[in-house]
Amino acid sequence: MIRAFHRWPGLLAIALVTALALSGAALSVFPAADHLTAPQAEARLTVAQLSERIQAIYPTVEQIRRAPSGRITAYWFDNDTPGAAVIDPATGAGAGSADPNPVERWLTNFHRSLLLGDGGRLVMAAGALAMLVLSVTGAALVARRAGGWRHWFAPLRGTVPGRLHVEIARIAVIGLVLSSVTALWMVAVTFELLPENAAMPDFPVEVSGETGAGIADMALIGTTPVASLRELSFPYPGDPTDVFTLKTDQGTGYLDQGTGALLAWADLSLWERISETIYMLHTGQGAATLGLVLGILALGVPLMGGTGVLIWLAGRRGRPRIRGNVAAGRAETIVLVGSEGGSTWSFAATLHAALTQAGQSVHVAPMSAFDPARYGYADRMIVLAATYGDGDAPASAKGFLDRLNALERAPDSPLAVLGFGDRSFPAYCAFAKAVAAAAQAKGWPDLMAMGMIDRQSPQEFARWGRDLGQALGIELDLIHRPVLPKTKMLTLISRSDYGAGVQAPTAILRFALPRVSPWQRLAGQGFARFNAGDLIGILPEGSPVPRLYSLASAHRDGFVEIVVKKHPGGLCSGQLTALEPGDTVTAFLRHNPDFHPRRDDAPLILIGAGTGIGPLAGFVRGNARQRPIHLFFGMRHPSSDFLYGEALRDWQSKGLLTRLITAVSREAQPQYVQDALRGDAAQVAQLIRDGARVMVCGGRDMAAGVADTLAEILAPAGLTPATLKAEGRYVEDVY
Repeated sequence: MIRAFHRWPGLLAIALVTALALSGAALSVFPAADHLTAPQAEARLTVAQLSERIQAIYPTVEQIRRAPSGRITAYWFDNDTPGAAVIDPATGAGAGSADPNPVERWLTNFHRSLLLGDGGRLVMAAGALAMLVLSVTGAALVARRAGGWRHWFAPLRGTVPGRLHVEIARIAVIGLVLSSVTALWMVAVTFELLPENAAMPDFPVEVSGETGAGIADMALIGTTPVASLRELSFPYPGDPTDVFTLKTDQGTGYLDQGTGALLAWADLSLWERISETIYMLHTGQGAATLGLVLGILALGVPLMGGTGVLIWLAGRRGRPRIRGNVAAGRAETIVLVGSEGGSTWSFAATLHAALTQAGQSVHVAPMSAFDPARYGYADRMIVLAATYGDGDAPASAKGFLDRLNALERAPDSPLAVLGFGDRSFPAYCAFAKAVAAAAQAKGWPDLMAMGMIDRQSPQEFARWGRDLGQALGIELDLIHRPVLPKTKMLTLISRSDYGAGVQAPTAILRFALPRVSPWQRLAGQGFARFNAGDLIGILPEGSPVPRLYSLASAHRDGFVEIVVKKHPGGLCSGQLTALEPGDTVTAFLRHNPDFHPRRDDAPLILIGAGTGIGPLAGFVRGNARQRPIHLFFGMRHPSSDFLYGEALRDWQSKGLLTRLITAVSREAQPQYVQDALRGDAAQVAQLIRDGARVMVCGGRDMAAGVADTLAEILAPAGLTPATLKAEGRYVEDVY
C-alpha cells in the first residue's frame, strides 16, 4: 500500500513537482546573493543614526525598510516624483537601484501560481501536497529497504537507478518535507484558511499636535538597533495628527512626532512568530544558508523523478504480457508471482509457455490475487516469489500471507514454492521461505521441495524445471531467455594457460576494449565504464542463454579480462578456452556494484579459490591508493594453477598487495583457504574488529566453508558473518 501511495502521486505529478523544485531551487539563490551584495549596517548603528544620515541626503524621505538580508531601502518624494534607492548605511547615500529583480519576480510568480493567479496557486498547492506524500512514503520505503530507521544509511544493493533514487532520497527527504509543509502553510494563509499575521496596535486617538521633534531625541528610535529594524514610516508632511510608525523584530509602535513619546505598542504574537518562521524556512529570507541548502536538496527532485520513472518502466518491461493465460476457474495449474522489479514475471512467462506446450492449462496471476475459491479445477499451485528488502513481501505479493493465514484449511492441490534472490543478501529468499513455512504450518501438501534461484540464473531455473517435470510426470525444459542488453563483439588479444598438470584447464583471457559511442561514454553505459567485480555475459554459439563471468579488470586498465575454467561438457567454457588471439565472442556488460571495494581506506580481506581469483586480482591491480589488502588464495598446485602468480608477487613488491597467503590442496599436507584462515585467525579477527571488509569469490561450497570458518574465528569477538553482511562488510560473488 505504501508503494502505491508513493508510485502514483510521483508518476502523475512528476512535471508539477519538478517545476516546483527547480523554481524553488533557483529562488533560493536570491536571498544569499542579496545578503552578499547589499551594504550591511555596522553592529552598533541605531535607527536614529541611520535616519539622520539618510535625511541629510534625502530630506523628503518617507519610509525606510530593512529586508531580512540586511538590505536597506529608502523611499521619498521629490517635487511629487517618487524615488527609491538601496542605501549604504555607512553614508546614507544611495548604493543601487531599488527596482525589484525582474527574473526573481517572474520566478516567484511562477513558483507560487504558474503565473495563473488563484487557480495556479491551487495547482501548486496540489504539487506541494504530492511532494509531501512522496517524501513521507519514500522515507518509509527507504527505512524498510534498509532494514529499519537505525540503518538509514546502510549500504545499498540493486540496480543503478534504484540505488541512485534511494541515495538522493535519504539525504533530501528532510528538506523536501520542510519545504512542502511550509508551502502548504503559506497557501492556507493566502486563502484565509489560517489567520493573517497582522496584529497592529490601535492608532492613537490623541496626539500632542506638535511637530519637529528630532529623531535623535526620540528614546525608542534612538535605542533601537538597525539590526532589528523592519520599517520606519515618517509622518505626512504638514499633518500634525500623523505619527511615526516603527516596526521591529519585537513588535509595532506609534510615536508622537512632536514629543517622541511612545503612543501605542503591540508585541509580535506567538502566532506571528510561527508564521514568520515558516516564511523564513520556506523562502530563505533571513536564513540565506538554510535557503541554499534547501535549494540544493530540491535539485534532487528531478533526479528522483527520472530514476523513479526508470524503475517503473523496468518493472513494466519485466512483466511480460502472457498470451493464452487460462481463466483461474478453468486452469489445472495456478502460477502465482511475487515480484518487486518485474523480473520474476519473465520467469513465470517461461514456465507458462513450457507447461502449456506440455498440454497443461495454466493461469498466471500476482500473489496478491490469491483466492483458493476461484481455483475450482486446479490440480497444483506454484508460487514464484522474490524477496524485497530485509525479507519483506515484494510489490505483487502484498497480502498473500494474511490471506493464507486467514484460511480455515489449506487448499487440497499440492504446492511448489520457488524463491528468487541473491545469496550475497542476508535475507536470501527470505519471503519465499516464509511462504513455504506458512504453507507447511497450514497443512498445505507439498508438490516438491522448495527451490531457490540465485541472481536470476537461467541454469538453476532449468534444473528446477526438470525437477518439476519429474514431479508432474512430464518432460519439462525451461529455457529462459532474459532480456539482454546490447551486445558487443570482443576480440581476444592474449591468453595465459594454467591447470594442465592437475587436469583442470584454466585460462586468463584478455580482450581488447570494444569501441563505444560518444553517448555511451558520456552516460557510462556498457563497456564505456566498468570495474573489476562487474559481470560480463558471454553468448555461446548454440545457446540463447548467456553465461556470466566476473571481470578481473577495470576500464582504466585498457582491456577486458576474465578467468575461465573448462568444465567437462561445458558449452561456453569449452568455446572460451578454445579461443586464439584474433578470435571474437559476443558479450554484454552487467554492472555488479555490490561486489566492488568501497571508496575508503579500510583494509580488505580477499578470499578466493580457483577462478575466483579473477575479480580479486582486479582489486589488487587497481589498488592505486595502496590500502591494506590481505589475499587468501586456494589452488591445487603452485606449479600448475597459481593464477596471476608472477603478477601477485610484482604487485606485492609495489605495495599494492600487503600479504599473500596461499593454500594448496594437492600437496603432502593438503590445505584449503578455510585452513589458511584458521592459521591466521588472530590477525583476521583483529583486522575485522578494526573495520576490515571481507570479499569472497569462488565456488559455493568454498564460500560456505569460509563463512563457517569465519564464524568460528569471530565468535569470541561477538561477531558473525551475518552481522558483517548486514553492515555491508561481508560480500560474496559465488557460483
